[in-house]
Amino acid sequence: MLEIIPVPVFQDNYVWLAHDHSSGETVAVDPGIADPVLAAADVRGWRISQIWNTHWHDDHVGGNAEIKAATGAIVTAPRREADRIATGDVFVDEGDVVTLGEHVAEVLAVPGHTLGHVAYHLSGVGALFSGDTLFAMGCGRLFEGTAEQMWANMRRLGALPPDTLVYAAHEYTLGNADFALTVEPDNGALARRADSVAAMRRSGMITLPSTIERERATNPFLRAGSVEEFARRRAAKDDFR
Repeated sequence: MLEIIPVPVFQDNYVWLAHDHSSGETVAVDPGIADPVLAAADVRGWRISQIWNTHWHDDHVGGNAEIKAATGAIVTAPRREADRIATGDVFVDEGDVVTLGEHVAEVLAVPGHTLGHVAYHLSGVGALFSGDTLFAMGCGRLFEGTAEQMWANMRRLGALPPDTLVYAAHEYTLGNADFALTVEPDNGALARRADSVAAMRRSGMITLPSTIERERATNPFLRAGSVEEFARRRAAKDDFR
């Protein structure tokens, strides 16, 4: 059994803790800060044995060193960003695998937000840690990569099994829904989801994980029909307020 819980940090980040009850191993995905992550593990009697980073940004790796010092956790990070993640122990890229107990995660190279960005796909439990590549009704900004790269990511991740749970790294869903409605105002599934998300946020609930099926129906970036359409939508989102 794999139990996955969110640890809200900063203004809108989520660190995901995944605990394998059989082996007792716990992984922290993208810990931007240490204290709340260590506390969340401690209150459950979990010891963090691994850290998986999706990319080098400080709000995803800033807690690595302190968690390593406290627990001895092994840090797995993108190989193409090894020079920017000094705390890394194991570096991975497309086609590599990492394990948590008997659970196997395939490493997917998804450049765009950063050039070395990776995602971790646990097909056996239907889980995807997508970092800042795929959000609920959104995708990451193109800080280092190209529209062509990110559109290819959307097509690839959108082809995963529909019940795959998407554990993104930010609570951007409400703002993403507002933008999505400007792109597809007649999308009934989107309108219903936007209403549901608004109600959840008013109640203080988190909106993740999503599913690939929901994203296929409501995510304007994943639903773009061409790279040109994707690029127009990404540029419009960059300026959206």
